[in-house]
Amino acid sequence: MHRRPPPMLTLTVAAALAWGTAVSYAPLARAQAPSGKIKVGFMLPYTGTYAALGTAIENGFRLYVHEQGGRLGGREVEYFKVDDESDPAKAPENASRLVKRDQVDVVVGTVHSGVQMGIVKVVKETNTLLIIPNAGVDEATGPLCGPNIFRSSFSNWQPGYAMGQVVASRGLKRVVTLTWKYAAGEQSVKGFKEAFESRGGKVVKELSLPFPNVEFQAQITEIASLKPDAVFVFFAGGGAVKFVRDWAAAGLKDKIPLFASGFLTDGTLEAQGAAAQGLETTLHYADGLTNARDKAFRLEYAKAYKLQPDVYAVQGYDAAQLLAAGATAVKGDMTRKADVYKAMEAARVDSPRGAFTLSRAHNPVQDFYLRKVDGRENKVGGVAVRALADPARGCRL
Repeated sequence: MHRRPPPMLTLTVAAALAWGTAVSYAPLARAQAPSGKIKVGFMLPYTGTYAALGTAIENGFRLYVHEQGGRLGGREVEYFKVDDESDPAKAPENASRLVKRDQVDVVVGTVHSGVQMGIVKVVKETNTLLIIPNAGVDEATGPLCGPNIFRSSFSNWQPGYAMGQVVASRGLKRVVTLTWKYAAGEQSVKGFKEAFESRGGKVVKELSLPFPNVEFQAQITEIASLKPDAVFVFFAGGGAVKFVRDWAAAGLKDKIPLFASGFLTDGTLEAQGAAAQGLETTLHYADGLTNARDKAFRLEYAKAYKLQPDVYAVQGYDAAQLLAAGATAVKGDMTRKADVYKAMEAARVDSPRGAFTLSRAHNPVQDFYLRKVDGRENKVGGVAVRALADPARGCRL
């Protein structure tokens, strides 16, 4: 019989704007497992611009655990939660609360790349297992990589690089970029620029504004005056909703082609409405994938939460899959850290996005899809880049 998973978190107004099998393991007898529970610490945004993203990640994670009968490696799972508030200044203290006060076996977080840096600092100091379910900050699997740091998501470089290839292939030569001035946006633009300019294009202007500022008029006016062949942007959550609406209201939607990392339109389409129609983005997940795992995942997620999943839910689901790979290998004994990490490194995750493995730096090696907004879906139009691996510059694992 279908058992209902833990109730979904209550969504905030911001969540409404931003509003995404698996490695399979035979169940272990309880007698084989150590006593106690596996402690999972969620450090995610539950308020503010990224609130819905944190909710979707947690929902996806809990869904996978629920599908395993509430156990990983034969042990029950216990959850601890901290709202990171998308505030980098609070990140070290909040991560320390989970690690030192709650003594969690694994930290699952977060969304904001600036906050992620604070979490990385704490887990490196304490050798605590970290699974990053969204934030793509390149350093985490680059110069700050570590045996205990894993991603179930992407690096900021990856979707930007994929779109750079797409735009160059269209014969477009002069591009303006626009993003929030923080790690996620800047690194996404860097990936785009690397691919685009290596294929003969030129980024003629890089524009930015402070996070989480959503007053875009000055930048949109400047873009209109520059008359580029195309524009590449990085925004997500509530900011993505506002930008897409403002872009259309300025009359540029049908004048200057707009391209983006897929977070611009993932989980935001209902709020963006007609302004988003026809937008093209690149991401490691899309609507309309035909693999069996995605079909089953979407059905179970909709049953559990009365919502359609997005990429954030997929990344949470796969974070649980990675943890299961490690926990199963040690029969739930999470004190055997080296063995947990080794098993996670070797995992082949049967994800809703399509199966992926991990690079030497513990970042997914995965396909990036070209998607186009049609109605309330980011419909897959093909694969932009297959098995794209982040270069992991500076990683010494």
